[in-house]
Amino acid sequence: MVNENAKGATDVLALVDDLFFQAKLAETARKLGVSLKTVSTGAALVQALQGTAEGADGSNQPRLVVVDLNARRGAVDAIEQLQRSGNPIPVIGFLSHVQTELAERARAAGCKQVMPRSSFTMNLSEILRQAKP
Repeated sequence: MVNENAKGATDVLALVDDLFFQAKLAETARKLGVSLKTVSTGAALVQALQGTAEGADGSNQPRLVVVDLNARRGAVDAIEQLQRSGNPIPVIGFLSHVQTELAERARAAGCKQVMPRSSFTMNLSEILRQAKP
């Protein structure tokens, strides 16, 4: 699911493997005028960010990365890999409020902010606005 702006740049890159939540993200982003690209694996997230970093000036890089920490394939590993590569883009992760160990692992991996899914959903518009050009 891709909703890029006219220049081809993406404001928000999201790792979400839940199709219903992808649709919610896409609809909220569309209403706010924020371009969004979603991927469903950690490897795809890393690949997408490496692809945007290869541009001449980095202007195609997203302004925000959003990660569903419960994604089934490599969410935290991808964040760790981004951190090792010197990723300057803020990463916000969300998860079930009872997953305290996973939250700590995500913070250690490089998440700027980790929040319960309910809080993320409630504040989704405000979060996505952070990436608005």
